[in-house]
Amino acid sequence: MTTPAASTSEDLYERARALMPGGVNSPVRAFGSVGGTPRFLVDAHGAYVTDADGTQYVDLVCSWGPALLGHSHPDVIAAVHRAVDHGLTFGASTPAEADLAQLVRDRVPAVELLRMVSTGTEATMTAVRLARGFTSRNLIVKFAGCYHGHVDSLLAAAGSGVATLALPGSAGVTEATTAETLVLPYNDVEAVEEAFRTHGEHIAAVITEAAPANMGVVTPAPGFNAFLSRITSEHGALFIVDEVMTGFRTHPGGYWKLTGGADDAEHPWTPDLLTFGKVIGGGIPAAALGGRADVMNYLAPIGPVYQAGTLSGNPIAMAAGVATLTAATDDVYRHVDARSLEVSDALTAELSKAGVDHSIQRAGNLFSVAFGTAEHGVRNYADAQAQEAFRYGPFFHSMLDSGVYLPPSVYEAWFLSAAHDDAAMERIHAALPAAARAAAEAVPVDQP
Repeated sequence: MTTPAASTSEDLYERARALMPGGVNSPVRAFGSVGGTPRFLVDAHGAYVTDADGTQYVDLVCSWGPALLGHSHPDVIAAVHRAVDHGLTFGASTPAEADLAQLVRDRVPAVELLRMVSTGTEATMTAVRLARGFTSRNLIVKFAGCYHGHVDSLLAAAGSGVATLALPGSAGVTEATTAETLVLPYNDVEAVEEAFRTHGEHIAAVITEAAPANMGVVTPAPGFNAFLSRITSEHGALFIVDEVMTGFRTHPGGYWKLTGGADDAEHPWTPDLLTFGKVIGGGIPAAALGGRADVMNYLAPIGPVYQAGTLSGNPIAMAAGVATLTAATDDVYRHVDARSLEVSDALTAELSKAGVDHSIQRAGNLFSVAFGTAEHGVRNYADAQAQEAFRYGPFFHSMLDSGVYLPPSVYEAWFLSAAHDDAAMERIHAALPAAARAAAEAVPVDQP
């Protein structure tokens, strides 16, 4: 019997594991929760990605969000080429920084001033430092299951009681670092009220994802963000809204504007600080934090809170960001919204037909599936952890075998783009029935 030759992705993965921890530079790429060999991608155009073996997939990852317009959009590529012709980085100010800042401020009126950085992690890290500097307080409130990058103080796990201080959520994070973080259950008004009763005078800020999308998508309960805005204001703390995932993807002005923002008569809310990433860079590393001018002016060189970055606002990323936001018209958002609804409706129809208990979690055009949660859905991290996650691996690999590339984790959002046309949608529809059956037939790993 002849042993099949290893695929190119298998060869590349073997080589990568000898050179990099786990063979990857970001953990979820390793397919750890779904099993199998990660695909090594070599090309991306429109709604499709192609791996090193030459297999093409309809892409529902979209680089984890940035590819709102689709991969290799001609306007973005042309803008990057023009910028590259003048140099890669200058270590000095460039006109494009203000161009992108103006586009952000036009879309998000809560942003009075903006600071460009290179990653979402850097943006949230700076926002937390700024909040502490502005308020002269130390404690930060975050929510279990919300991810704000790999900042030490935000990689924190819940303590033994609602108002107790957090425990380290990763090796290498010290107890001293997380001792200034409170981790509360998401969507829990009473827990937040207790935290402020117990620690209010020491709380510098509450940080939350505008709509969580890192424990799967979780929709904020009606009025929850408005409540957070109100209680932080009452106690002299700041309200930091992380829109790294949702910003400029769920709406031209992000989830804040999608859900009414300050214009919502019933549940008005306005963050003091916002963080952005992903779409703002159009596929090249870029991120930002922005908000109230009086708070932002606490940053150096005007204020006492230090932050700097050699590549912050670099001209290539700024060019990509400007081109992306300029091309992201209302028609783009209508298309992405419609395609997202079409896929999620088809997904739930096929899973229901196969008898798979599930719920679809949604925040604008972001959505995810959670197995075994039909009765209550997913309201917080405990609900997300309790789902039948074992069903996702077989579901994922069935879709992959049918030429559809999904997030390789049940705890991630699904993304569509303006480039997902009828042909791409037909491939998704065709792949779903077999994947639903695979999910139905799945058994927990500890069962035969």
